[in-house]
Amino acid sequence: MSVSRPSVHPVEAPPLTDVAAQNALRVRMKDVQGMPGTAGGLALRLCQLVFAGVSLAVMASTNDFPSVTAFCYLVAAVSLQCVWSLSLAIVDLYAISVRRSLRNCKVICFFTIGDGITSTLTFAAACASAGITVLIANDLNRCAVNHCKRFESATAMAFISWFVVSPSFLLNFWSLASR
Repeated sequence: MSVSRPSVHPVEAPPLTDVAAQNALRVRMKDVQGMPGTAGGLALRLCQLVFAGVSLAVMASTNDFPSVTAFCYLVAAVSLQCVWSLSLAIVDLYAISVRRSLRNCKVICFFTIGDGITSTLTFAAACASAGITVLIANDLNRCAVNHCKRFESATAMAFISWFVVSPSFLLNFWSLASR
């Protein structure tokens, strides 16, 4: 039986031009869930919005929060967090609906800086409010006069909101640093 065997002769590839060499070095990273323009990113933004909104609503429902500066700071910080998360959730929803990638370096830089600022403010406000809440509840034993449970709930929601902002910031920062 006579069967032909294929033989492979190496063929040299043509030399790359400067433009082709630059394009060959670029590798597009896949969209990681949690980054802007993905369903995971939208879910993170909505969770940030919900927890910051609950913190704001609970703290604003008390009538004596303006008497403590840390609580006023918490209200201001979670208000900013709500506005930031809502606006980026709208951008994420738009990007998902038109199937557009948010991989522009300037956009990622803007998201990273915004997430860094809002997460720092939310964390600082939650820490300050936690300190005042512990002072009122444990050290002064004045929970009968104040709304300790509401203060504690609002502070806990602010901490959870900060915890949900952190992955957004880290993923954006990672994407920005890997360019």
